This record gives sequence, structure tokens and C-alpha cells, in this order.
Amino acid sequence: MSERELRERMAQQGRSIYERGLTAGSSGNISVRLPDGVLVTPTNSCLGRLDPDEISRLDSVGNLLSGKPPSKESFLHLAYYNARSQEQAVVHLHSTWSVAVSCLADIDPANAIPPITAYFVMRVGKLPLVPYFPPGDEELADAVGRAAKSSRGALLANHGPVIGAIDLDQAVYAIEELEETAKLFLMLRGLPTRYLTDAQVADL
Repeated sequence: MSERELRERMAQQGRSIYERGLTAGSSGNISVRLPDGVLVTPTNSCLGRLDPDEISRLDSVGNLLSGKPPSKESFLHLAYYNARSQEQAVVHLHSTWSVAVSCLADIDPANAIPPITAYFVMRVGKLPLVPYFPPGDEELADAVGRAAKSSRGALLANHGPVIGAIDLDQAVYAIEELEETAKLFLMLRGLPTRYLTDAQVADL
């Protein structure tokens, strides 16, 4: 896709994410990797009302080249890309069910959500829990970068999910699957639950 097409796709997907209640207000941010930088949603912008021309264009180290000032979490996206060269888009949301899971005290930090369905395993895989950092803390970038070396997604404690994929559509599908599985996980808490076995996960 051309840069123009990528900008329009970001606005389209942002609107879809917002209208379906996956993030609220000005929360959440999305990005797409370019050959020489990154497109990322601007700071304090609503994903439901993105103007393609105002999307921030950064160079490979985060300097603003055009558009509005970027999300204060743009460093998180850059750290993710540095850790995973094959991924071309990243979505970070404050989606309700995933944030709820990120606040639980007894989840496995190595894999916050167990393998409930095949589609979760295929689209998300293991989901490490990244320790809590306050918004805008650049130490979060280092933590996300470490998590991304072994997993395409991560859950930020008391904050929300972040995940990448080979293109923006796939990244959106992945975070949608993560959110639905977080909902299932919470619905099943306290009930006898049959998770996928290690052999079934390996087969997938």
C-alpha cells in the first residue's frame, strides 16, 4: 500500500475499533511501519475521528516529520518494532475485558490468558504480563521490547493489551480475538474449565 492508503486504512480501522466499543474517548493508539519510519495516531486523538492527513509520521527513532504530535505512547510502538522486524502494524487499546484481566492479582505473568480456543492460540499465542508503569514512562518501552522478543502480544498491567502483526488488518483481528478471549476467561473463572493441552497448542 502507498502511504496515503495506509493513512486511510488507519482512519478506517480506528473508526471501526471505536464504534464497536473496543476503546473509549482518546484512549488507545495504532501504528503502521514504513520503510523509513512509522505512522502513528496523534496524541489526545479519538480513534473514531482520525483525519488521515493529521496522523503523525515519525522517523525510525521517533522524531516527528509531519502531522500532529504523536501519541505519548509512540515509544512503545517503536520498541515493539525494534524487537520484531517482521511485524508491520501495532495496536494498543484500553479494551475493557483485557484491562480487567490485566488487573487480576493471580494471573500467570508468563502467560496471562491460558489457551482457551484455537483462534486465540493462532492469533495471539502466549501473552506475557508486562509490569505496571505510569502512562508515558519510557521504561515501559524497554519492558514491551523484552516481551515482544518472545511473543507478538503482551498485556500491560493495569493498562491494556498491545499486539502486532504483518499488517494493520491482522493486528486488529488479533486484538479483537484477545479481547473476546479475555471476556471468556473472566466468564469461566471459578468454573471447571478445559483448556487446550500443550500437544494441541503445539499442533496449532
